[in-house]
Amino acid sequence: MNSRGICLVIENDRDIRELLVLILSGMGFEVRAATTGAAGIRAARALDPPLITLNLGLPDISGHDVARSLREYSNEPIIMITGRARAGDELDGMAAGATAYLTKPFRPAQLRAMVQELCPPPSPVTAPAHNVFSDED
Repeated sequence: MNSRGICLVIENDRDIRELLVLILSGMGFEVRAATTGAAGIRAARALDPPLITLNLGLPDISGHDVARSLREYSNEPIIMITGRARAGDELDGMAAGATAYLTKPFRPAQLRAMVQELCPPPSPVTAPAHNVFSDED
């Protein structure tokens, strides 16, 4: 499988982080992880990943603030993955800069479908059908 580039996972919960790494690496991403908002912002600037997953409940900075900071220099998709499922939470996440919003607990198939839509795999390069040249023409 060809690499789909780097996916940055910003998640402080070890179990969720490991699940995200497993799912995303299985989809062809080279996954990097950060456990705080500050580390996530630094990593995003350094790596310029084509996809970011972001937890809202980080220990140092609100995920909303992280998303706003990321949007200052990046338009790449951000999937917020959070346990916040009250009315208005998704709208707040989207207003902060999320491209998509996924609530915990989630099914791996939900995440895969979301990733496929937001960050489709590169098309394989194919050779032209017929470019035959001969002296007989």
